[in-house]
Amino acid sequence: FGAFIVLCGATHLINLWTFTMHSRTLAIVMTVAKVSTAVVSCATALMLVHIIPDLLSVKTRELFLRNKAEELDREMGLIRTQEETGRHVRMLTHEIRSTLDRHTILKTTLVELGRTLDLAECALWMPLRTGLHLQLSHTLNNKIPVGSVVSINLPIVNQIFNSSRAGRIPNTCPLARFQPYTGRYVPQEVVAVRVPLLHLSNFQINDWPELSPKSFAVLVLMLPSDSARKWHAYELELVEVVADQVAVALSHAAILEESMRARDLLMDQNVALDLARREAEMAIRARNDFLAVMNHEMRTPMHAIIALSSLLLETELTPEQRLMVETILKSSNLLATLINDVLDLSKLEDGSFELEATIFNLHTVFREAVNLIKPIAAVKKLSLFVSHAPDLPSCAIGDEKRLLQIMLNVVGNAVKFTKEGTIFITANIAKPDSLRDPDFYPAPTDGHFYLRVQVKDTGCGISPQEFPHLFTKYAHTQNGSDKGYSGSGLGLAICKRFVNLMKGHIWLESEGIGKGCTTIFIVKLGMSEDPTPRYQQKLLPPIRAGQAEADPFGLKPAAPKDELMPKIRYQRSL
Repeated sequence: FGAFIVLCGATHLINLWTFTMHSRTLAIVMTVAKVSTAVVSCATALMLVHIIPDLLSVKTRELFLRNKAEELDREMGLIRTQEETGRHVRMLTHEIRSTLDRHTILKTTLVELGRTLDLAECALWMPLRTGLHLQLSHTLNNKIPVGSVVSINLPIVNQIFNSSRAGRIPNTCPLARFQPYTGRYVPQEVVAVRVPLLHLSNFQINDWPELSPKSFAVLVLMLPSDSARKWHAYELELVEVVADQVAVALSHAAILEESMRARDLLMDQNVALDLARREAEMAIRARNDFLAVMNHEMRTPMHAIIALSSLLLETELTPEQRLMVETILKSSNLLATLINDVLDLSKLEDGSFELEATIFNLHTVFREAVNLIKPIAAVKKLSLFVSHAPDLPSCAIGDEKRLLQIMLNVVGNAVKFTKEGTIFITANIAKPDSLRDPDFYPAPTDGHFYLRVQVKDTGCGISPQEFPHLFTKYAHTQNGSDKGYSGSGLGLAICKRFVNLMKGHIWLESEGIGKGCTTIFIVKLGMSEDPTPRYQQKLLPPIRAGQAEADPFGLKPAAPKDELMPKIRYQRSL
């Protein structure tokens, strides 16, 4: 190709000399140059047959490389866009997790999504409390006021709820009509994704069952209508990630709101409890003041009446006068017992009552209880039988007064609800194999024993339905026809408190109305190392009604009267 160019140039130069007169030699040179040029031209043409395809392939390769470069530029731009979008999403995640306010989370999500993805509109549909409708709660540009309602039973809504992926929806569906039409001919691409709303019951704490069905919100995103943009796969993935992050943030906000509501409720309850505590303290102070007044203003005159009535019985009285004085004495004793029960119950309820621990004669306690019950048994012509086990110790350590009070209440109830027949009082040391109540199992220890007392009567009996109410204060039993028997309802309730304080147990047994009743109580007492307490008396033999009539109150001594007896009787009454 170079030779062809050179020969062409030489031929043109030689041709310049042909305009003037020239020799034959010049003509020959001119001819040779032209022939050489023609030969080189033919050779060049033959060579171009092989060179032209190479030239064409170079051009094709250049176009291919140029296209590749443009594609790489586009991919690099897409990667940079994805990285920028990912950075915005991370910033969005940080923003929505930096607060626990539900409205702030949702508003931040819409604003950041709109700025990151260059959206025309972004909206969130929240379910109503009824669970039947979705309500437009937040929008990006607020072109339409929030509050629009869409039924949750629409096919497009069910399609969104049934898929965990973000998907395209028609721009004409009710969920995408939160922005008015602009009249543009380019349709807007709309994407919707569900946002799970996690409740406290969804966390399965301690294997709790899920109490409520899952509910979802719907996040709707719309591209601008004046661009030819389409949703890319990575953008849909980012939308799904943001929806999951919003769900987690909303769950945290729900937990915070629930804890704040619980805290407010707890504060209200604490205020109410503090008010109730103050009222209770005022009531306790008022009760204590009342008990102090009653203790002084009622017990003192009552003791005086009892003492004077006892002294009056030592004088010469007519039968009518003696009957009236005895009635006064019995009524006074009953009223004094009621007052003592009320005082003891108040001390038991406020926890200020404490048992005394003294050495006492156990047989004497039974003797005094029988002596106090004998007058009533004599009037009703009832027989009293008292027996004790041979191994029952004569002395024990415990609260003698409370044990006597339990005996008086239990035996008194037996006499009270028995019209005719016999009352059996049995005392022994409790054995584990003799117990019928599985809730109480006495464990004997060194220095202690369990006293078991059983009082059995042939009275009216108790129906099984009355058993749960027997030890309730101010509760009365309906014993068939014995509706005339009434009381304060405190006796057995106080007995149960005393027995519990003595680490014991009390219960009743009856086969039904008209078949009698058996009361059994067990108390824990200490073993006395001193066999001779400050006083010691023997247990009485079985006592019958005839004996009780000869000694109405069980207080007459075996020796004749002397001038000290009124004082002894007065001291005994006090």
